[in-house]
Amino acid sequence: MLIKGNIIHTMTKDAFEILRNGYIYIKNERIEEIGKDLNEKYPDEKVEDYTNQLIIPSFTDLHFHAVQYGNLGIGLDEQLLDWLNHYTFKEERKFEDLDYAEVVFRAALEHVIQSGTTRIVFFSSIHEKATKLLMDLCEAYHITAFVGKVNMDRNAPEYLLEETESSYQGTLRLLEHSEHVKGIITPRFVPSCTINLMEKLGSLASLGYPVQTHISENLNEIDWVKSLHPEYEDYLSVYDACQLIGPKTILAHCVYCTDQEIKRIKETGAFVAHCPTANLNLTSGIMDVKKYLDEGIQIGFGTDVGAGQTPSIRQVMVHAIQVSKVNQMKYPERKRISFSEAFYMATKGGGQYFGKSGSFEKGYSADFLVIKKDPLCEIRKMTLIEELQRFIYAGDNQKIDKVYNRGRLLHSNH
Repeated sequence: MLIKGNIIHTMTKDAFEILRNGYIYIKNERIEEIGKDLNEKYPDEKVEDYTNQLIIPSFTDLHFHAVQYGNLGIGLDEQLLDWLNHYTFKEERKFEDLDYAEVVFRAALEHVIQSGTTRIVFFSSIHEKATKLLMDLCEAYHITAFVGKVNMDRNAPEYLLEETESSYQGTLRLLEHSEHVKGIITPRFVPSCTINLMEKLGSLASLGYPVQTHISENLNEIDWVKSLHPEYEDYLSVYDACQLIGPKTILAHCVYCTDQEIKRIKETGAFVAHCPTANLNLTSGIMDVKKYLDEGIQIGFGTDVGAGQTPSIRQVMVHAIQVSKVNQMKYPERKRISFSEAFYMATKGGGQYFGKSGSFEKGYSADFLVIKKDPLCEIRKMTLIEELQRFIYAGDNQKIDKVYNRGRLLHSNH
């Protein structure tokens, strides 16, 4: 298959690659080649013609609580720990009911796809059956996903507490699912998991299975971890001692990570999920995302629904840029992130967690969006980067014409 249009992507965080009305040749769900006259090279291939429309990689979301989608926008006047107790845990209890779970999960998945996200890492709840349902639905909607059954065997309401061994066994049963939807080890955070449980989960992680968790989101949370585990140097050390930190680990938030923790994140090759909307909504703080980028740490975005008020990575991109500017205004010695860096994080930066994803380089998964023409862009003779900026900053889901994942059309606004 050949796709024609104005192609924009980022191979590195510092620059855009642009090809006006070029072609993408897709073979076996992957990018085979991009170029100017591929229609002549492959005359027998079907052409999807999006002349003068932007074609960009689809978005990757590294941190999304699917079970919190029904709470979207609710209770955001609270800080993290109170918000969990007053809103989140009560909502997650409902996922014992699979009928309720299916309604919420389908709504979330449809919203995610309409927002241009095709690769996503989900937190589910502690419920094994609900987590399996979410995995099956991801498969049915043809998105690429990691889905984790949450682990909690302490410091949670009685109705969400698990026995250590059953929590471990439930995770183990869900780790293998399919080629494109996989399980992921999901200790919620240190306060909700005993060392015994984390060590059991770490034994799985040491076999190469992926991990996701939270770290250093909120100052009260950090103080709590210190009181629970004074024997460890810092928050990250607790996970590290349990073998939960490695190249397949996603650490959500990292707002207050120390220089020593940042160094260790880089050494282990772990990924960071930057969640600026959630960090603002729960009054958690401002993460110095530019520092992580400049350190060469692998980093992408998370919507963190429902602490984040939107499933749209496009909107999270905008908030990330704005928050980094606020950070620079408050601390002039700090640097803000550029538009290309934010776009890279939203596509290839996060996409690398899934392997070759988020770019139009040879061998990468054919995951992309087609953006509708904007008549004002033509009238004003905007550059292609200006057209992209207009979509990212001022667009909405209706501006997304088509959503493709692995070369398959998932959604059309026609």
